[in-house]
Amino acid sequence: MDPTALHLAFLTAAGVAAGIIGTAGGITSLVAYPALLAVGIPPLSANVTNSIALLGSGLGSSLGSRPELREHGATVRRWAPIAVIGAVAGAVLLLATPPGVFAWVVPFLVASAAALLLLQPRITRWHTARDRPIAGWSILAAVFGVAVYDGYFGAGSGVLMIAVILILIDHELARANALKNVLLFIADLLPAVLFALAGPVVWAAVLPLGLGALGGGLIGPHLMRRAPRNALRIAIALLGFGLAAWLLAQAIGG
Repeated sequence: MDPTALHLAFLTAAGVAAGIIGTAGGITSLVAYPALLAVGIPPLSANVTNSIALLGSGLGSSLGSRPELREHGATVRRWAPIAVIGAVAGAVLLLATPPGVFAWVVPFLVASAAALLLLQPRITRWHTARDRPIAGWSILAAVFGVAVYDGYFGAGSGVLMIAVILILIDHELARANALKNVLLFIADLLPAVLFALAGPVVWAAVLPLGLGALGGGLIGPHLMRRAPRNALRIAIALLGFGLAAWLLAQAIGG
């Protein structure tokens, strides 16, 4: 990529939009990944470049989500190591396998997460009616599985993680979103280092996209606090279905 001023401005704006959308809901790559493809970066390079640049979004959203995280320090300490291990495993898989291996599976994973978000109130009521604690192993498996996917591909991982947290850990949307932000940010750190050392990163795109995402990540949590909870949950789910459709179209076209 030989960046022009227009490319840099476009990627910065895409980063801001991705940071706001992602940290207030979970679909950062819905904007960032196609933006990288639009400026001529190949899919694998766009994937790893996206992973590094969106650390800016994770940092901004983690800082902006501190009020919601005050009572969840123990939760973060418990599940962050699992998320890190899963994300590193996914990153290794990405560098060691063809990028199209999961192309047909990913859209259905994202669509399933979106459906879970729509059904989350009913699922929560069902759990409450059963009056049984959720098995720790099921939370561990879910967090680990989403983290592996996050390290491997990433697009839609926020939707998957927020669905897992809402159903299994915390039923309040703002706190669940804050936990999603910080867990994915921590999980993404080591894979980003791995990609920086061994992946085809387009560094000219990292800085504008990352700076924009940092700004958007700081804004997102503030918008999250003011948005109507049910409307936002439904909006995130609909965006998830949109992302799933786009990914399926990419798989069919590829």
